[in-house]
Amino acid sequence: MNFIVSKSVFLKELNSIQGVVERKNTIPILSNLLLETNDGGISIKGTDLDLSIITGCEAEIKKPGAICVQAKKLFEIIRALPESEIEVKCTEQDQVLLTCERSKFKLVGLSKENFPEVNSFAGPFTSLPASLMNTFINRTVFAITNEESRYALNGAKFELSELGVRMVATDGHRLSFIEKVDKFYEGEKVDVLIPRKTLSELTKLSAEANGVLEFGKDDNHLYFKVDKRLLCSRTLSGQFPNYELVLPKDKRTPVVFENARLFSAIKRVALMADEKSHSIKFELTDGQVRITSQAADIGESEDILTTDYSGPAITIGFNAQYLLDFFSVIQDGDVIFDLKDSSSQVQLRSALESGYDFRYIVMPMRL
Repeated sequence: MNFIVSKSVFLKELNSIQGVVERKNTIPILSNLLLETNDGGISIKGTDLDLSIITGCEAEIKKPGAICVQAKKLFEIIRALPESEIEVKCTEQDQVLLTCERSKFKLVGLSKENFPEVNSFAGPFTSLPASLMNTFINRTVFAITNEESRYALNGAKFELSELGVRMVATDGHRLSFIEKVDKFYEGEKVDVLIPRKTLSELTKLSAEANGVLEFGKDDNHLYFKVDKRLLCSRTLSGQFPNYELVLPKDKRTPVVFENARLFSAIKRVALMADEKSHSIKFELTDGQVRITSQAADIGESEDILTTDYSGPAITIGFNAQYLLDFFSVIQDGDVIFDLKDSSSQVQLRSALESGYDFRYIVMPMRL
């Protein structure tokens, strides 16, 4: 194999695939990329067996072929080279020679036969707005559990139907729900669990999309395509909780807060919260909320904000980090807390989330 490629073009595609490559080296070949020539240039494949990316770039092909190269080291070398054309040549001993101006590198390669099969997908694909997928992931990924043993909760539930699109994530203590009602799709309802790592890579993929991201699926895999890049992911198996039961349906008292003021107050009070529980307390009375925290070995803090609340006094505890996660993804403006009492789940909404139905449910803490 022998080809000449532009540094900037090659580096961009190598960068897009780094997050997929397996770094733990439990299976050495998974820390490699497969470089392979084709009619228009080269294809680049990376996989950790659960998640794969196929991409490529234009190149001048002098001799066709294929080779596996250590992904991280190749990326570091190409990034360090001057802005110029790079010649890549493979020897019969599977060594990879890189030449760029006066710089030369020799890397140990592996035969193509060592690389696992990477799924491809011919279609059909459904076109979705890339900005919609970015917003959906941004509004849900932080609520995914960090406990690997809770397998079905290690991703987000994605539903696509003729009525619109939904995404839901939960860790058992909080739940994030977002929906867009629109005619994106015609066909049988899609109901799948997308793993956290896939969502992370999908964010990068959709960020570079020119308006549209294409989605497809088969029995066990999901496919997301942007231009020449194809991301393939295994679906998560398992039973996702019935999130409909968690969404409040009874009458609630909406309490409106100014986003920036409440966010700042929670951040300040959380500085003195217990480091394990992150517990803070809201005490709602007519016209104001008193936010407090205390830790026996640190001290205590208090902040008081005015609000439009009018009703019986409510004292309720929250994990401060759960609230801060919500504030980190919403727009400026007002925030609405839908409250019932001190022991029922609380629903948080942003007054400016026009076009989306975004709801964040938090279970109260015991005080």
